[in-house]
Amino acid sequence: MLRTCFSCLFVTAFSLSAMAADGDPKQKAEAIASEYAASFNKQDGAGIAALFATGGVHVNPAGPRSDIAEFYQGAFKAGFDHEEITVDQAWPLGSDMALAIGGYRLSGKNQSGAPIETGGIWTATYVTEGGKLKIRLLSAMPKPPPPK
Repeated sequence: MLRTCFSCLFVTAFSLSAMAADGDPKQKAEAIASEYAASFNKQDGAGIAALFATGGVHVNPAGPRSDIAEFYQGAFKAGFDHEEITVDQAWPLGSDMALAIGGYRLSGKNQSGAPIETGGIWTATYVTEGGKLKIRLLSAMPKPPPPK
């Protein structure tokens, strides 16, 4: 029993140090968030989709989606053309995975030219694919309305 506990502790410590040796998970998540926002602001749905791992999924209140580029084309068509992303925290999950949470804000103008804006929180699970950290699962939820 004690040997098993030490083995688990060793594997966990080794995994955490391997991810740390590769770089700070928050910095990696911030780099992906920066690429994500840049692609969004250029209205490049394919650029956003390229940040996802094979079989990557985006989950929002409407449900899960794997057609990432098409999903964002719909957002662009609705008038959203600017995104700001913050990374609040990130953690390694072994040597080839990470988890992060943060906030987002989308803005633009609808078809009649009126300003539109939404924002909320996101969580992402990243995996290493092709030697690069990519999004495996992204969940984005709007902020709840203020209490009455």
